Amino acid sequence: MAALMAVPAAAQTNDNPPVSIGDPVASAKLADTPDQDAAGGPIVVTGTRIVRLNNRSAAPIVTTTAAEIAAQGATTIEEVTNRLPQVQVNSEQNFSDSEGRQRIKLRSLGYERTLMLIDGLRIGLPNSVDVGIIPNALVDRIDVLTGGASSVYGSDAVAGVVNFVLKKNFTGIRIDGNYSFFNHNNRSSAVTDAAERAGFNAPTGMTNDGGRADVSIAAGTNLFDGKVNISAFADYRQSSLVRLRDRSNAVCEVITSSRTSPLACSRASYTPAGTIIPGGVNGTQYVNNPNGNGTFIPINSGGPGSSANPYDDFAFQRPFHRVNAGGFLTAQLDDHIELYSNVLWYRDKSYNTQLNRTLSYSAFGSTPYQVNCDNPFLSASQGQTLCGANAGLAGQFASLDVRYRFDSQPLVQDQYINAGYRITAGLRGRVLDNVWSYDVAGMLSRAQLDTIDEPFASPVKINRSLNVVNVNGRPTCRSVIDGSDPACVPFNAFAPFNNDSALNNYLYGGATGGIAKRIPRLLQFVGTVSGDLGKYGVTSPLAEQGIAIAIGAEYRDEMDRTDYNEIFRQNNGSGDNVRATQNILEGNIEIQAPLVEHQSWTNLLQLNGGYRLSKYNRLDDKFGTWKIEGIWSPVEDITFRASINKSQAAPGVGAAASASNVFWNTGFYADPCAPQINASNPNGPRVAPSWTPQQCARTGLPTNLYNSTTLICPNDACTVREGGFSLRPETAYSKTFGVVLRPRFVRGLTVSVDRWLIDLQDQLEFFNPLDWLNGCLTTGNDYYCRGIKRNADGTLSSSPATSPATGWVSRGSTNGYKSKSHGWDFQGQYNTGLGSIGSLDVSFNGTLMTLVGSQGAPDIEPRDCTGYFDSGCGESMPTWAHQFRTTWTAPSRVASLSLNWRHRSGMPRTVYAPASTGIPALPEADKRDAFQGIKAYDWFDLALTFDINKRMTFRLAANNIFDRDPPIVPDSRSRIGLLRGNTIMGYDLLGRQLVAGVSLRL
Repeated sequence: MAALMAVPAAAQTNDNPPVSIGDPVASAKLADTPDQDAAGGPIVVTGTRIVRLNNRSAAPIVTTTAAEIAAQGATTIEEVTNRLPQVQVNSEQNFSDSEGRQRIKLRSLGYERTLMLIDGLRIGLPNSVDVGIIPNALVDRIDVLTGGASSVYGSDAVAGVVNFVLKKNFTGIRIDGNYSFFNHNNRSSAVTDAAERAGFNAPTGMTNDGGRADVSIAAGTNLFDGKVNISAFADYRQSSLVRLRDRSNAVCEVITSSRTSPLACSRASYTPAGTIIPGGVNGTQYVNNPNGNGTFIPINSGGPGSSANPYDDFAFQRPFHRVNAGGFLTAQLDDHIELYSNVLWYRDKSYNTQLNRTLSYSAFGSTPYQVNCDNPFLSASQGQTLCGANAGLAGQFASLDVRYRFDSQPLVQDQYINAGYRITAGLRGRVLDNVWSYDVAGMLSRAQLDTIDEPFASPVKINRSLNVVNVNGRPTCRSVIDGSDPACVPFNAFAPFNNDSALNNYLYGGATGGIAKRIPRLLQFVGTVSGDLGKYGVTSPLAEQGIAIAIGAEYRDEMDRTDYNEIFRQNNGSGDNVRATQNILEGNIEIQAPLVEHQSWTNLLQLNGGYRLSKYNRLDDKFGTWKIEGIWSPVEDITFRASINKSQAAPGVGAAASASNVFWNTGFYADPCAPQINASNPNGPRVAPSWTPQQCARTGLPTNLYNSTTLICPNDACTVREGGFSLRPETAYSKTFGVVLRPRFVRGLTVSVDRWLIDLQDQLEFFNPLDWLNGCLTTGNDYYCRGIKRNADGTLSSSPATSPATGWVSRGSTNGYKSKSHGWDFQGQYNTGLGSIGSLDVSFNGTLMTLVGSQGAPDIEPRDCTGYFDSGCGESMPTWAHQFRTTWTAPSRVASLSLNWRHRSGMPRTVYAPASTGIPALPEADKRDAFQGIKAYDWFDLALTFDINKRMTFRLAANNIFDRDPPIVPDSRSRIGLLRGNTIMGYDLLGRQLVAGVSLRL
């Protein structure tokens, strides 16, 4: 059976071309990969449209091979790319608050600035891409090109390009299967100590969970004497639920109140005993006494049920089910025309579990719930607390809030269904004595991304179920008596642990969550003509090869539509359907000019250039992007390379639509100028803000309201305005300078060192509420303070249903001023034979960050977040990260053993950053003596591959073999806005992973 193999961007005629994808280290890695040798066909080149057998890249390319992907035992592409030190790690497939899409973020510069391709064509609409459309078993290699590439690929290639080269032209049948799970020891820690103090149970000891499965089948055949190849594949992937409470370090969300205070667990205002707040959300929070004696006690003051963990059932690893399918066709119509086409389709469904509860009335408006004072469920004590002198009187009502958590009832779910397809077709070949190659292709990508909110217990039904009277000694809803709602079930909200299924069914009443349906679509047409002018004598007198050029044109039509159903509008108080379109017309030219080759004083001197002109129908002016590159090898052993690129990205149609789609919600932050919860004594008096009255005045707060209890938002979840800023294009200048060493005295060794600098202007930046607040509090600059709109009474709380003009902090995308990402890339590949005992391959990929910075406004000091994380810098990136893989392969390649060492350097919190970094100073009270940052981390992965016979290969792997726990980062959600698991991305979150896999070739 023929191997799965790569197909070129354009047809080639040489039967045995060199294994070169432009970068010497990446090419050396591919040269030792058996599937590449077996392919017998040309190699897709990333970073250029010029078709040439010995393409040389002036920018570093990092390649991950199919063998490395198999050794990891990864279930998703995201897991593979997350290990690259050039990638800012995320976990969109499993992150509990994400949509389940997998995207890639290079150099800490955002998803929108990383262009993702499949075989040189875009995957889909920027920032709506889901690389999960690609099954792992179908990937031949992944190329990561650092820095700008807009002159070759167009807009969005600012931080770099990730190109997935697929296996195609397949004959026979191949079945691949992987199964993995986590084998983790839940240890005691500061988090479990906090959980014990809060009365929450923490898991202990060894556990096996988080199973993941990946099964794929591919089949193909050649027809008409090999002129036509048809192949197809199907893939199924599945992941099991791991809850936050399944890990001892995430059993509760830990928070701190001072630099020396112990960790404390955040508490829910929704309790199994039932939370009752007389008067409404600003009243004293009580719970029904868990002993059932008909009294109220302060929340968090009694036995089990009087306090609760708000996130115990949230996912640490989300369950998902993903199906992929597709097919490939290549047909050699004649000597000069090859038809090629492929179809990819996927459907992914995942969900987050949510508590079954009655939401606070404040989620729907400002009118409190009402209970009749002669309600038979009220004890005398409870009636006195709620109704005072009206206790027991008919016709009298009391206002209250009810936050009841039905732990005995099934959990509800937020659901995410992502589905889509991608179709490409094209013609390519060589003409005019094989001097010119052409490639004309079209691509249609369409997805449907459904977000289905958790169903809400109806507030109307809650009010009806609280209005209860006795009928012949039986509690009965008044709406049953008057006939307005014969189905009403009485709600005993004044007894602990209500487990009435009939009530739960009535309150939800078959309700479904609101649905937001996003439909992104991209239509792309690309045509390129490439020629070697050396055949016409256009050659430098000191060179052997001629000048090569490529001329291309591209048209893209983008559409992004979001539809909301009526339930979504009712539940969220907003939801206007949005449809945005945009079309782009571009033309580009590239040139490769070898000036000197194989001379006694210079082995190679080559200049490359490129230019692209882009016209967006939504912009008034055209804009141009370009590149200039140089390669110089004084001798064969040493190559110097350099490039400079101008890349420019217009606001994507999706980003523009999101910015104009303004809506309001609550959460993400508490007012920093209000009295704060004392984390070490949550039931005690609140403590004063850590910010000064003068700093709070910068946010628009009158000094006399500083530390006023009137500023406390319900649930400490203030109002957020999503979107609302107009956007402009952004521009980046990328420079790389490097050297490649291939010493002849160390056969098989290739090493490269490259300096890269990406300087971005007018960057599109996503701001969370705390970014605006902390920026305004620390600097007072209007750039930050413009995102804060207080009410006349100083509060940051307004009903989201009213689309308020004030009383909120913004969240969403806006144009920033400048961002910079600078660093060094180090790559190495060493292949050597060991005689009768096989061969040894050593691969190294490391990144040294020297600047991860931004400047929010012209009059704001630039900040350098290199190696720091937390407020003001987000998760950022470590100063140094690498992976170092050593692989021994047995003779005849019947077995291999691979050890991979991954490393991330330590990362202090931003509050400890010196003033020289420009990071805005945070209050001394934000320091945490026991949690000053994250120490350096090392992980080791082991993989074994062996052939049972010529048709069966078996794989075993253990990732994070020493089961290192992720770092504990208290306040991680409130300060960074991401995980509730007391840590940040970039670390193995669930522990040791064990993998078994098999490949069958039939």
